[in-house]
Amino acid sequence: MSETYSHPYRKSSYSGTGNNCVEVADTDQDSAMRDTQNRDAGALSFPRPEWSALLSTVRQK
Repeated sequence: MSETYSHPYRKSSYSGTGNNCVEVADTDQDSAMRDTQNRDAGALSFPRPEWSALLSTVRQK
């Protein structure tokens, strides 16, 4: 689901200095992800348990 999100976004410390990465913002209930090259398009929002499971899986790879 694409939506606007008012919480502060951060980008990964693994990202370079260009605008070719994603940014993430968190609340107590969910996390939102957006493209730095297309911020006006909104964000994808995920419930916190789903986002945590994704990160856990990615870290194992």
